[in-house]
Amino acid sequence: MEIRTGRRSDAAQVAALHAESWRTAYAGIMSAGEMAGFAYLMPRPDGRLLLDNLHARRGRTGTGIGGRLLRHAFTWAAEEHPGKAVYLEVLRANTPAIAFYERHGALRTDERVCRFEQGFELPEL
Repeated sequence: MEIRTGRRSDAAQVAALHAESWRTAYAGIMSAGEMAGFAYLMPRPDGRLLLDNLHARRGRTGTGIGGRLLRHAFTWAAEEHPGKAVYLEVLRANTPAIAFYERHGALRTDERVCRFEQGFELPEL
């Protein structure tokens, strides 16, 4: 085992360990404030808004959290960026996400290959 001074690159691992430790050490004593999910919209140079991420915690999917987050994201977009289109990109193999978005009114408008900086490509909608 190596003990060393933390680095900026350790931040994500430290945060995950801290959260897990908090849930374990204080279980039943106090609320750990566990996040159920989040949505992240990003303004793009072309004036549209990219729904870059929408995630619900494992075990909480199918409870309506995703739909509530999506509606909240649309409300925020309409208030903060009126008239701007919201779009998203989904890997074609992510059929549960595609079904979720289509249930909530999403329309397929394009299909292409996503090229990842790690050197691989995957089809996306």
